[in-house]
Amino acid sequence: MTGELFKSKDLPERLGPMTVKELRQGLRRGMFVYPFLGIHLLAVVAMAVEFQMTEVEEYTEYAGILNLFLFIPGHPWFSGPFWAVAGAVCLILMPLGGLALMGQELDEGNHELLLMTPLSRWKVVRGKFLALWVLCLLTFVSLLPYMIVRYLNGGMDTWRNIAMAITVVLFSATMAAGAIGASSFTGIAGRIAALILFSGSMLVSLAAVGFAAANVTDGAGVIYTLNVLTVVFCYVILGLALARSRIRLVVHHYEVKPSWMIIGLLFFTPFVTLMAVPMTLFHAGGVGLIGMGLVGWFADVSPKAPKWVQAPAPNLPQAPRQYTGGPPPPLPGAIAVDAPPPPAAPHPVVPVPGAAGESGPVESPPTEGNAAETLPDEDLPQRPEPGDQEPR
Repeated sequence: MTGELFKSKDLPERLGPMTVKELRQGLRRGMFVYPFLGIHLLAVVAMAVEFQMTEVEEYTEYAGILNLFLFIPGHPWFSGPFWAVAGAVCLILMPLGGLALMGQELDEGNHELLLMTPLSRWKVVRGKFLALWVLCLLTFVSLLPYMIVRYLNGGMDTWRNIAMAITVVLFSATMAAGAIGASSFTGIAGRIAALILFSGSMLVSLAAVGFAAANVTDGAGVIYTLNVLTVVFCYVILGLALARSRIRLVVHHYEVKPSWMIIGLLFFTPFVTLMAVPMTLFHAGGVGLIGMGLVGWFADVSPKAPKWVQAPAPNLPQAPRQYTGGPPPPLPGAIAVDAPPPPAAPHPVVPVPGAAGESGPVESPPTEGNAAETLPDEDLPQRPEPGDQEPR
């Protein structure tokens, strides 16, 4: 019972260490607190304006998922001030807060320490993406009471509002992935340029598959929905792949820089989509988006050895060997200092000619020059002959 009372109410670790870390910090940051408070103030104002309107929204067969014209004021498909406020905060303002998430890791070099842990590059990027997306969803979920009030007030198309709620969920995920990918660049100019490239590529692809499917089927039906879902699949992967490519530690000289490959994919994806739309008779242009998403997934793969290659033995320090006796073995290539000197050569024997009473040869002492050098005959002392006596 006591354990249950004092049980921690913190976020569970099964969400992933990176996700938990970013959520703990994100819930205290101003990029979440101030928009969260501001959206409620704006929602109250929007609800007051809608109560004064005779007709908030008009029926259209093109009210479907990811139809952004439903959020734009002044458009014939506009759905009211409430959705304009929800779209501005949850689709634009909140995801833009992710432009600083990857920069703080790269500027301080923390990504090198993170990659020394069991976390992979995908886990680091995915944790930041999930944290930012969850903050957007928490802000949107807090608006559900206002949606209930609008429903009770009457004059609301149920499917239209459900489609717009799903649009907020999916489009915020796409923009969050793009913001995280752009945040991996250094400098505010580089981040803005990357985000503009990402947003422009996504909107062109969305317009290509969305308009084609809606015009062929005369409405936002099943074919339209399946095609626009491929946009979310493709660009969430490309946004995260861009951030993943920027935190790669080693790029070999024979490899193309991974971030350049992802930027190239963002640039060419709309062209691939525009070619896939007529090739599929305007029904399945999303096939090209699925292919480009898979290319982005496998474009930046860290080189790994095959499974059948055994890992080298670890180079660990070993304990010193215990010597049982005798001198220690010399190191490889070292000269033995304490080795005994080589034995000296024996001195040569110099015979004395005519010496009497000598039982054997006489060993000559070594000279300073060469020990084996012998004296010539004229330098040897001569023995006097009999009869040759010196006079007294």
